[in-house]
Amino acid sequence: MECEWCGESNLTEMTNTVYWELPDGTRAIEIKETPAKSCLVCGMQYQTEEMIEELEDQLYLIDTSKIDKVISYESLMSQPRLLKRNYFKF
Repeated sequence: MECEWCGESNLTEMTNTVYWELPDGTRAIEIKETPAKSCLVCGMQYQTEEMIEELEDQLYLIDTSKIDKVISYESLMSQPRLLKRNYFKF
């Protein structure tokens, strides 16, 4: 896999904290221990497009009023879904 920023192949797996605005725009949350990539060449740490899509889909499909300001990635992804999938993604 190549770095999405510099194109080098020297990536490592890691976790980091991200801040995400809820789909309804009412607030932002802190998501700890989120899977990420780290490039040993340019130093960039980021979530892949697939990870971003997974997070956004989950936030669309759960009752976000039941989550706190800070949540771990694992806890967020284990929240019960109101719908089976994101029907707004075409």
